[in-house]
Amino acid sequence: MTAVKKTLALSAALALTALPLAGPAMAASSSSTELTGTLTQLNDSGATADVSGTVSDGELTLTITPSGLLENAPHAQHLHLGAASTCPSNDTEGSGADGALQTTDSFGDYGPIGISLTTEGDYSSDSGLAVDRFPLGNAEYDRTFEISDEVAQQILDGEGVVVIHGVDQNGSGTYDGDVMSDLDPTLPEEATNLAACGTLDVVTAVAAESESGSEDAPEMTMPQGGADTGVGGTAGGDSLLVAGGAAVVAAGAAGLVWSRRRAGERG
Repeated sequence: MTAVKKTLALSAALALTALPLAGPAMAASSSSTELTGTLTQLNDSGATADVSGTVSDGELTLTITPSGLLENAPHAQHLHLGAASTCPSNDTEGSGADGALQTTDSFGDYGPIGISLTTEGDYSSDSGLAVDRFPLGNAEYDRTFEISDEVAQQILDGEGVVVIHGVDQNGSGTYDGDVMSDLDPTLPEEATNLAACGTLDVVTAVAAESESGSEDAPEMTMPQGGADTGVGGTAGGDSLLVAGGAAVVAAGAAGLVWSRRRAGERG
């Protein structure tokens, strides 16, 4: 093999070896965390509910499927955060009529309102008693909320408790009675007394699928267009091949010049 051919071959090999250093960047895949919960009765309401949801990319999605609630009546519901992150037991006596458990009787268990689970509009604690924006009866509930990093972390730390209110304790078919609500003195206590409660538990963290459709695999990104790649033509793998070819040609040309200079020196 002549000196020129050896130089060209060596230059091409070096150029191809260096290509991975300028290869595609790795983009971290995002993940979502699944949530679940089972609400059980309070105040002998007979109400229960199944809860499922996810926390992902600054959003909380919750689905609540209740049963045993008073039909055609609004039921305030909230995600509470803080305190002991637990629920009182069904036999806990409260300050209401005949020992009924009112909302403030159990603040030490589940803490303040973190999110008002309204059907639309505002969902801050300011809407804790927005009676016209809570589900009626046993209607299934589904909504997605934007949440702060702090709230997301509280949920992931197991601090979330879901509470549903509204109990027809005297069996009249509506909210009534002589004792008024501990939250709003214009409402009978039955409208806000505790009907069901359950913790919001973390199930598992699930890696989101990348755009390539491969789960758990980090997404591969390629530089796009001439401005990003420094080479005209198509983006992606084709531009990488063009760039690689250009590097080989440039390296080969440099080697050829060097070889000729060496030959001239020997002549």
